[in-house]
Amino acid sequence: MAKFKTYSPKLSEINSSWRLIDADGKTLGRLASEIATILRGKDKPTFTRHMIMGDFVVVINAEKIRVTGQKAEKKKYYRHTQYPSGFRQVSYQLMSEKFPERIIEFAVKGMLPHNALGHQLMRRLHVYAGPNQPHEAQLRAGEGKKLRADNTEEESKDVIEKASPRKQRASTKTTDSVEVVNSEKDDQKPDKKVKSTVKKKAPSKARAGKKDS
Repeated sequence: MAKFKTYSPKLSEINSSWRLIDADGKTLGRLASEIATILRGKDKPTFTRHMIMGDFVVVINAEKIRVTGQKAEKKKYYRHTQYPSGFRQVSYQLMSEKFPERIIEFAVKGMLPHNALGHQLMRRLHVYAGPNQPHEAQLRAGEGKKLRADNTEEESKDVIEKASPRKQRASTKTTDSVEVVNSEKDDQKPDKKVKSTVKKKAPSKARAGKKDS
């Protein structure tokens, strides 16, 4: 059976870009799953489970996120101060008023690996309550990379299309040269009919006398 090597990308082959997501009117769970997929890089064909393959994510309008059902009234967030009687709980309404960014951060954190890799991925997530964000330069650079990649793909396609008629011409030239060589070989071959028409040698007189005696 054929043996296949497992592809493992190198650090020099990893290209991370920046993505902007508007949370206005989107559902919390669906948006969090989309962000987690982008952070892990599962939307790329080069996804590797133990490496950081995803992109940076910038989320704006976190205060306009929506939840379904009765989560807005009943959902609560729990934490502990690590001191005696340090259990704390905060309702969804109070969290959305004071820290709307944490709602998306907690939802995405629960969908990432709970290890050192997950902590590194969370550093790539930037959530802002309003529409303003300070990452305009990074986002523009990411768009420039995409445009460059698209241009290189188009240029490669044009080069292939231009090279194809040249290959056809080369193939026609080779076929013509083969035909010419074959015709020259046919001309050089001796004619079989000429061989058959060659006169046979007449028998000598000594041999004829022996036959008469």
